[in-house]
Amino acid sequence: MLRIGLTGGIAAGKSVAARRLAELGAVVVDHDVLAREAVAPGSVGLARVVEAFGDGVLLADGSLDRPALGAVVFGDEAARRRLEGIVHPEVRRLSAEREAAAVAADPRAVVVHDIPLLVETGQADRFGLVVVVHAPAALRTERLVATRGLAADDARARVAAQASDDARLAVADVVLDGTGTDTDLRAQVDALWDRVTAEVAAEAGVGEE
Repeated sequence: MLRIGLTGGIAAGKSVAARRLAELGAVVVDHDVLAREAVAPGSVGLARVVEAFGDGVLLADGSLDRPALGAVVFGDEAARRRLEGIVHPEVRRLSAEREAAAVAADPRAVVVHDIPLLVETGQADRFGLVVVVHAPAALRTERLVATRGLAADDARARVAAQASDDARLAVADVVLDGTGTDTDLRAQVDALWDRVTAEVAAEAGVGEE
């Protein structure tokens, strides 16, 4: 089994890379999805969030009111850290469950953890390979304006809120160039897949007669 950490700044192309890896046969664990599951109705995570921040962060149907919670933690470092202290352990527990299931089904599985904030949450050391989809901050800002309709100031703020390009590149074992087309990026992912699957196969064959 090979554990890969996949990350990249907003609008760098990480989602394109993740989708292609899934198409090629990787087990992709999307940590954004897990973060929503961690505070789903009826979850321990949601109960702890309500305990920490009050019933005002719930909608009438009992689900999390994300804008209300965002308003509570925005600009309040202590509140944000308290929220992270609830959500992050739950996300890691859920990701471990997904990974264990994948390995039980196939001991040679390539498990890709798609983590937008991998650098910010200090998780680089957890993986055998860290893959960063890179595009410069200025280009990512332009993409947010052009493809997501954000105002320029909002786009710059989104980019600035994440780790710097240098910080991501510093932890990368593999850098995929996200400055070109989706086709270009998928071709890079294909080449990476060929490499990692060959390595997994070689390791599995060590010691065999």
